[in-house]
Amino acid sequence: MSTTSEREDLQSRLPDPSRFFPELGDIATALTKATYNGSIPRSTVGLVQLRAGQIVGSTYHTVRQAQLLRGAGEPDERVAAVASWRDAPYFTGPERVALELVEAVLTANPYGERVPDELYARAAAHYDDKALWTLILAISQICFFIPVAVIAKPIPGKAPGKNYTG
Repeated sequence: MSTTSEREDLQSRLPDPSRFFPELGDIATALTKATYNGSIPRSTVGLVQLRAGQIVGSTYHTVRQAQLLRGAGEPDERVAAVASWRDAPYFTGPERVALELVEAVLTANPYGERVPDELYARAAAHYDDKALWTLILAISQICFFIPVAVIAKPIPGKAPGKNYTG
């Protein structure tokens, strides 16, 4: 476990990208607005994005999504159990298929399609077309920011805009 002084010494590899691309804030806002359109619960978006951060090994996204979920009132048990969702009793059927879907998208499958027809059918049984597109956008949103996190290494636990040094 790191101490507070070690955490204060953390630095990002690169400065805040908004210095170079001021439109990133608008892009992030538009993606958030699209994913929070009400067709799927915000908690599902957060769970999917937390699982994506875990899969790709991004401490920044794992910490950020866990903080957002807890801040929205999600119980610690659900947040902590995302990594082991398959045998955890805390998730609904729609949440389980959403977590399975993000895993399928982000995990290579050397034996076939990443998202086979059977998984798509189960997702379609829980979500209508708009909700499925929203789920796809939620996965796309986190995937848009994954390279930022794993290459630039923003400081975990710091708010956007305060998570870069330099």
